[in-house]
Amino acid sequence: MTRIRRGYIARRRRTKIRLFASSFRGAHSRLTRTITQQKIRALVSAHRDRGSQKRNFRRLWITRINAVICERGVSYSYSRLIHDLYKRQLLLNRKILAQIAILNRNCLYMISNEIIKEVGCKESTGII
Repeated sequence: MTRIRRGYIARRRRTKIRLFASSFRGAHSRLTRTITQQKIRALVSAHRDRGSQKRNFRRLWITRINAVICERGVSYSYSRLIHDLYKRQLLLNRKILAQIAILNRNCLYMISNEIIKEVGCKESTGII
């Protein structure tokens, strides 16, 4: 039986795959089978690391907020601040609080002092 030369469709498919792997090194950017394996691996890693990146940033924000809060008040901590924010129904997420902590510490101190006063007054009078 004679050999059939594949048409342009297969070549187009392979060049499309090669464009994805153009930044890879060695056989990972040249051989079609290896490129497909590396493409799958790269996409799996990207999907996994998007979740871990979110977790890492949340940890960073919490650390920054806690460092600024603990520096000011000896008995006050991050967990107490977040608890009191929820009690007063203030919708400030951790990213915004961390930016305030870095750029304007006095503003965060003012927020925490107001919360302490408000929560302290309500607890002492029995309103909650």
